Amino acid sequence: RQKCRDLQVFCYNNKMPFVKVVKNKAYFKRYQTKYRRRREGKTDYRARKRLITQDKNKYNTPKYRFVVRFSNRYVTCQIIAAEVVGDKVICAATSKELGRYGLKVGLKNFAAAYCTGLLLARRLLQKLDLDEIYEGQAEIDGEIISTEVGKKTYFVDELDDDKRPFRALLDVGVRTTTTGNRVFAALKGATDGGLDIPHSHKRFSGYDREAKEYDAEAMKDRIFGTHVSEYMEKLMDEDNAKYQQLFAEYIKEGIEPDGLEDLYTSVHEAIREDPSPAEKEEFEVEDRESFKKTPKLSYEERKAKIAAKKAADMEVDDDDDDDEEEEDDDEKDQDEEEEAPAEETGGGADY
Repeated sequence: RQKCRDLQVFCYNNKMPFVKVVKNKAYFKRYQTKYRRRREGKTDYRARKRLITQDKNKYNTPKYRFVVRFSNRYVTCQIIAAEVVGDKVICAATSKELGRYGLKVGLKNFAAAYCTGLLLARRLLQKLDLDEIYEGQAEIDGEIISTEVGKKTYFVDELDDDKRPFRALLDVGVRTTTTGNRVFAALKGATDGGLDIPHSHKRFSGYDREAKEYDAEAMKDRIFGTHVSEYMEKLMDEDNAKYQQLFAEYIKEGIEPDGLEDLYTSVHEAIREDPSPAEKEEFEVEDRESFKKTPKLSYEERKAKIAAKKAADMEVDDDDDDDEEEEDDDEKDQDEEEEAPAEETGGGADY
């Protein structure tokens, strides 16, 4: 009440207008809790609704999404279809697999994102028996390829008479779609691999927003890691210690700035030769003793274990009590010894 009176006096003296309390009882009665993944900042439900909503006249036809996500170390690309019970992953590829194709370092940069998108596209088309029909763009030049048939535009080189290309929509999650983002490197790799993903060049590296021009050569340089090699050469000349620190893994693998383009070229070729996932190796236990499972105790054994633990605790408490009593006795003896000499000294003075 005192706070309300002080506020009224303040408003009267300073001629403040009436301030409405927004979060009142009516606000909290009507408050609706948001979805968990929205509260965690993981899902943009406004974008998700538009990506998964299918036309009614297409009945149960799945609508596929090309999902790109970045972790602290790797790039993950997936083809996902939304169902009533949950999302269904049709095919997936991560940059962690690029070690099989010769790329063991820099698994999250622009070039690695392109390789991961290419790997996913070739793997999916091989799974659907479309890899020979839609081979994609073998010679990388950074240009966008599209084919118009009637009123529709397909982002592939040529359209087959019997089978149409596999179409998916780009899903970037909550990532900001800035010009030159690594998300679009994965997109470019997937389209060069033969997937039909609607896009334009306005977010690719090399696009000038003011001049409204697209430099495909700049995009090609990014795909082959030219920006990384230039930075490596710059550090080698200016600060060799920092170069040794930042590119320690590159040095360990024997990768030189001049050899990056050849490395990525060989990785692209190896992916096209065999995009299938590696066979899973079964875990075999060699030493059975160290991996032996602890046997489950019976009810009686558990009771005995608890009783033994209680008895051990009681013994510890008794020992502590005995130690305390001994300490008290020692202190009393010391006090008596200190008092005895004082009495003797006092008697001598009276004499």
